[in-house]
Amino acid sequence: MENIILFDGDVRDALLPFTWTRPVAELRVGMLTVREKWEQTLRGKASYITTDYLSDKYPITIAEDNYIINGSILPTPQLIQRVKQMGINEALIANDELVAARIDKDQFDRLLEDDEVSLLTSYAIDDEVELLQIRQLWDLFQLNDQAIRLDFDMLTKGRHSAPLSPTNTVLRREAIFVEPGAMVEGATLNATQGPIYIAKEAQVMEGALLRGSLAIGPHAVIKMGAKIYGGTTIGPWCKVGGEVQNVVFLGYANKAHDGYLGNSVIGMWCNLGADTNCSNLKNDYGEVKLWSYEKGGFVRTGMQFCGLFMGDHSKCGINTMFNTGTVVGVAANIFGAGYPRNFVPSFAWGGPAGWATYHLDKALATAERVMARRQIVLTPEDRLILMKVYEQTAQYRHWEKHK
Repeated sequence: MENIILFDGDVRDALLPFTWTRPVAELRVGMLTVREKWEQTLRGKASYITTDYLSDKYPITIAEDNYIINGSILPTPQLIQRVKQMGINEALIANDELVAARIDKDQFDRLLEDDEVSLLTSYAIDDEVELLQIRQLWDLFQLNDQAIRLDFDMLTKGRHSAPLSPTNTVLRREAIFVEPGAMVEGATLNATQGPIYIAKEAQVMEGALLRGSLAIGPHAVIKMGAKIYGGTTIGPWCKVGGEVQNVVFLGYANKAHDGYLGNSVIGMWCNLGADTNCSNLKNDYGEVKLWSYEKGGFVRTGMQFCGLFMGDHSKCGINTMFNTGTVVGVAANIFGAGYPRNFVPSFAWGGPAGWATYHLDKALATAERVMARRQIVLTPEDRLILMKVYEQTAQYRHWEKHK
């Protein structure tokens, strides 16, 4: 089994708030996380080079022979071939950025000390090798359709789908793959525009309307009458209803009721209250601007369609209305009539009527209760991460300065 080490790189700050609580390679795009993709394609086990406070939960494992991979880059067939061709202490470079390297233990130690890729024999990747890279928040949903198709080919190659019940209406059956244990009854599945993958123990309830490309993760539930459009990933243990288009749910999140969500990314352990709606298009059809932690302000996205980005453990109450291009941090709790601001800091409590701080002890208690419902323990490492995020995001909670 190959030893894979995934490093965050310079894009980490651009991918906040999701990388407050995980390494870059733990982001999900397509059916799998970036880590899972590399483990599948290289037949290995991955660990991380990440920021210090994440390293207890996501440690590094160094072997005598190591593949060092940029955690923001998705494996494609051409890139995988080039990576497998690397010899010891060789590296692949694209646009002066390290893509991958194969390094022995002694060289790895020297590389960490000197931080010099020049210690390796480097080769530039030619234009024929397609690089799919997550550089900005919106890349997660923009790349999702292509990533679903790549993952579908990888996970289903040489395998046969479980049968679909005749209670379903099915278009282009050959592009639909159902894992054993999944329950799909009385639904409409249309794969004419892209593949549909339904993982083990997932459930699609009656009346659901599904269009590919679509990935439904293990134990996820699609509620009755849901309308799910292409380019959507519903991660493990999510519950999703209403109308959803080109959205990535990282996992363990709920949007169980009616309401629209499009061109968005929802972190883990989030809950969107009934009839929550998110705008993904401005009334003037103009370019959407988005809060950037990296730049410390709003940046142009170059996009006309851009919705909601919600960090882990955040929640919103019933009938919440999110404006076009809204970024919500970690462990925020949003409620009340009207539109909340389009940048909500981590550990914010409130809404249009005003904001207060969601104090750490209460946020941790809520996280513990929420995770316990899925028989998952909030570990000391998880607590440390949330404590660090609370400290590092205090600068964005401006109301604290005016108490």
